[in-house]
Amino acid sequence: MLYLTNDIGLLPFFLPLGLIGFYRYLWYAVKLLAWAVYRPVHPSSNPTYDSKTDVTIIVPTIDAGEEFRIAARSWLACNPKEIIIVTETKMRKPLQSLADDIDPDKIRVLTVPRANKRLQMVEGINATNTEIIVFADDDAIWKPTMLDYILACFEDLKMGGVGTSQTVHAVNPNGHQTVWEVLAGFRLTIRNIEIAASTHIDGGVCCLSGRTAAYRSLILKDPAFQYGFTNDLWLGKYPLNSGDDKYLTRWMVSHGWNTHIQVTPEAELSSTFKDNWRFLKQVLRWTRNTWRSDFRSLFIERHIWRRYPYVAFTMVDKLFNPFTLLVGPILVIVFSTQQARNAGDTNPPLPGWNIAISYIVWLLLTRAIKLLPHFFKRPQDIIWVPAWLVFNYYFAVMKIYALFTLHEVGWGTRAGVATGLAADIAKEKKDPSDTTRSSDTFIEMSHLEGDADYNERPYPHHRLSMALSEDEDLFSAEEWQSSRRTTRPESIDLGFDSRLFPYMSESSRPRTSIYDSWTS
Repeated sequence: MLYLTNDIGLLPFFLPLGLIGFYRYLWYAVKLLAWAVYRPVHPSSNPTYDSKTDVTIIVPTIDAGEEFRIAARSWLACNPKEIIIVTETKMRKPLQSLADDIDPDKIRVLTVPRANKRLQMVEGINATNTEIIVFADDDAIWKPTMLDYILACFEDLKMGGVGTSQTVHAVNPNGHQTVWEVLAGFRLTIRNIEIAASTHIDGGVCCLSGRTAAYRSLILKDPAFQYGFTNDLWLGKYPLNSGDDKYLTRWMVSHGWNTHIQVTPEAELSSTFKDNWRFLKQVLRWTRNTWRSDFRSLFIERHIWRRYPYVAFTMVDKLFNPFTLLVGPILVIVFSTQQARNAGDTNPPLPGWNIAISYIVWLLLTRAIKLLPHFFKRPQDIIWVPAWLVFNYYFAVMKIYALFTLHEVGWGTRAGVATGLAADIAKEKKDPSDTTRSSDTFIEMSHLEGDADYNERPYPHHRLSMALSEDEDLFSAEEWQSSRRTTRPESIDLGFDSRLFPYMSESSRPRTSIYDSWTS
């Protein structure tokens, strides 16, 4: 620790800047610089994809509140081909009534036996016939330009998943945000900076947030993906329902697909957060999901180290973050109790009140500086910086608690959400009165065997059907369109893990060790 004294002509006060603090501020400065130079992908004048024909929005939900009505109208303003609402059987009538009230021609309601987000997502996936699928939370409010900016990223033929920046939509109709919502806004500001920085530096991202994320349908319709997605266990015995966005992001990384985050006002979504203490339960669930996913990415799958080293380093940094944060006050206390031993004529010991006030002011100042991008938009939130400081230390303790309770896999903020494996719930008999056209979400192992798994599925992936030689790089869709190819090759070579998509018979099957273990 360092502190300035009057022996160099300055008023005596405590400056709590040590090696750990210097590292953390330098690391954040790197993120800020990358965020400042980041640029989003802008829509093409001649786009390959059209939202009216190529996009289906899938919304897994068990609610039918007013936020849903607002969000649905914002999705329709983006002109998707279809919106599929997937809910549990007992919620079908209220959601069907809501869908009929908004737009019965474009909104379809499907059901699963019991609420399970992953099962609901797969049910929606198998009911689509568009090339792009966008998952959205039932309270995610979009800008009218959202899909245009999302689809712009898919001009890159190796682009597998696209996410967006986020902000808080107040629960109060008057726009007033509680301290809990302000804290959520602070978190999103930091997140928007971090994902823009990682996207700019190495193209990776820790997580394509499930509030809104778009994927190529061919990836999600892969039987290997659906089997793993609906049979996901932590430590081989704890079924995971939440954390779906983490799983999807890891799948993109491990299977050679690119990802991108559009951090721009045109692609910024607004989402509601808990406006009371239950927000802390949300944070706890997200924190557990982050621990589990980061452990898998860094130490089990390990693809992240090679493809996105900067993102891997940020994951490692976050592993130690709660411990280094809590060490700070301990070191300050140690300094204040031992400074008398090192006191001399030119460096008298500082009084305790001086050290305490200096330390608190320093913490408030540094955190306010980190949140400057937020205060440019909402200057009134600056009064909540002290609450943000308290939350930071609470969150550090929570992260450590979450680390030792990773076996807790419940949703936490929603009652009635099934906690079993999605694949097991899919086997339950559906409501016979539900005649809505749906699809079989039970992924049997036989679906993974032979050539029929790809050749007999009606994938509309003609734009992706191209093969490249080993020494040829993927080119943009515009270059492809301008080229004069007269024949349609049977697949796209991803180049990363020797997989060909979508139709090259046996070659199209995932060649991974885990796939071999499933089908052996």
